[in-house]
Amino acid sequence: MTTAPDRTRIEFPDISSRTWEHPSDRAALVTLRTLKGFDTVLRTLSGLLQERQHRLMYLATSVRVDSRQFKDLDDLRADCVQILGADETPEMFVLQSPMVNAFTIGMDRPFIVVTTGLLDILTYEEQRFVVGHELGHALSGHAVYRTILMHLMRLAGTIGWIPVGGWALRAIIAGLMEWQRKSELSGDRAGLLCGQDVHTALRVQLKLAGGERISEIDVDAFLAQAAEYEASGDLRDGVLKLLNIELLSHPFSVLRAAELKKWVDSGEYAAVLRGEYPRKSQDHEAKVGDEFRNAAKSYKQSFDTSEDPLIRTLRDLGSGFTGAVDAVGNGIGDVASDIKGRFDHWRKS
Repeated sequence: MTTAPDRTRIEFPDISSRTWEHPSDRAALVTLRTLKGFDTVLRTLSGLLQERQHRLMYLATSVRVDSRQFKDLDDLRADCVQILGADETPEMFVLQSPMVNAFTIGMDRPFIVVTTGLLDILTYEEQRFVVGHELGHALSGHAVYRTILMHLMRLAGTIGWIPVGGWALRAIIAGLMEWQRKSELSGDRAGLLCGQDVHTALRVQLKLAGGERISEIDVDAFLAQAAEYEASGDLRDGVLKLLNIELLSHPFSVLRAAELKKWVDSGEYAAVLRGEYPRKSQDHEAKVGDEFRNAAKSYKQSFDTSEDPLIRTLRDLGSGFTGAVDAVGNGIGDVASDIKGRFDHWRKS
C-alpha cells in the first residue's frame, strides 16, 4: 500500500511579516523597526548571555529536532520555512512536559520549543499550524521588539517623557500585555498561512480549550461561545472580562478561534493566497503614522460592532466618545513619530 502524497500548498516568495501581523501588532513593530541601532544592541547583548544560557539549557534537557530526531517535525518546519520564505531555519526542541505549550525564545537566533503534551493531543496537520505560528513569531521579531518596548518604557520613566508611577505604570503594563495578546493573533494567521486549512487551524483552538476529545466538540457551537461571551451579561460582566484578561499573555482560545475566522471572512486570507500581500523588499516604505491609523481603525471597527455590555454602554453615551476613538489614530501616530525623534536625538547625543 502506497502513501498518498501531501497536497501542494501555495508558497509566498518575498512575503513580509506585515502580511500576517494584526494591525495593532504591526503598528508597534513598524515603529520599533525604525529605531535603527537599538535592536542591534539588544540582539548582541541577548546573544552574549541570556539567549546562550537558554539554548544550552534546552540542549541539555530536551531533544533537538533534525532529520534523525522527530523527523516529522523537521519536515513540518522545512515546509513552513519554504512557504513563508524565511531566510534562516530556527532550531527546534521537544521538551518533555505534560503542559500543552509551544513558544519561541531568543533575539539573535530565535529557537522554537514544543512540549510533548502538545504533540500528544495534536495531529500532524495541527502540529503544522503550531510550527507555523511559532515561525511567525520568529520572523516578526516579537522577542526582539517586546524587549525593546520594555527598555523604552524604562527609559521613558527615567528621563520623564511620561509620568510613571502607580496607575500610570499599571496602564503601561496593561498596554504591553494587550500588544502581546495581539501578537498571538498574528502568530495564528501565520500558522494558517503555513497549513492553508481553516478547519485544522480552528481545531487547534478547540483542543487548546477542550483537550483531545475532538469528537465531543462542534466547531460552530464553539464559535457561538465567542459571540455569547461578548454579548452576554451586564456592565458588571463587561468589567469582569477586562479584569480576567488584563495580565494574560494569550487571548482565550474561544476568542482566538473567532478572530481567526473573522480574518478569513474578511477576505484578507484569500487575498494573500492570490498573491496580494506586502513584500519584504518594501518594508522600508512602511510609514509609522499609517500603521497606527490602521490600528486605530481596527479598534474602532471592533468598538462600533461590539456587543459587549460595557462597550454598548460607552457607545450609547454619544458621539463624543466615538469621536475620541476616531482621534486615537491621528494622535497616536504623532506620538510614535515624536518617540522616534526623541530616540534619534538621544542616539546622536
